[in-house]
Amino acid sequence: ESECVAILGRNGAGKTTTISSIVGFVRPRGGSVRLRGAEIAGLSPHRIARAGLSLVPQGRRVFADLSVRENLQLTAHGRRDGWDLERVLGLFPALVRRLDAFGDQLSGGEQQMLAIGRALMRNPRVLLLDEPSEGLAPKIVDEVGEALVRLRESGIAILLVEQNLALATRVAQRVYVMNKGTIVFSGTAVDLAGSREIEARYLGV
Repeated sequence: ESECVAILGRNGAGKTTTISSIVGFVRPRGGSVRLRGAEIAGLSPHRIARAGLSLVPQGRRVFADLSVRENLQLTAHGRRDGWDLERVLGLFPALVRRLDAFGDQLSGGEQQMLAIGRALMRNPRVLLLDEPSEGLAPKIVDEVGEALVRLRESGIAILLVEQNLALATRVAQRVYVMNKGTIVFSGTAVDLAGSREIEARYLGV
């Protein structure tokens, strides 16, 4: 809890497969996935979600024909001290004036905020995000990064899958770099920032 771990790598490195295995979309071929000491590898996605994992998928995937309000209410998992509409709007005030707009009327940045808010409405123990900066303007990436820092500081554990090195090292305390399904670097964000060889070899364009 109160920690963000980032998985970095180029396209095809195995990042999305890893996150898909964690949330149950892909059955792991080996290894272990544990949440608070309990084995969850091989469970169905809905059982893993009930255990406390909530995914913000790559491409956002908001419901185009539902309003912002309806998108958020759809996943509400009521808990008196948990996330509700008011709290999500406090994190993303840009959505306040868009509550009645449909999902396909939102900008990419607004859709990403909605996707994160929708995941939070489940009151997760762990928030997983798959490439949240994809297709977003730098200013919006900064806003998303600030929101993730606030979430981390509030006590939510975060697993961030990214290609955006600046975002990952800003938000995460620990970083793993993947290449072709293998971990080629593990360390702190500070360690990675000081390793130009890793950055050039596995993260450069």
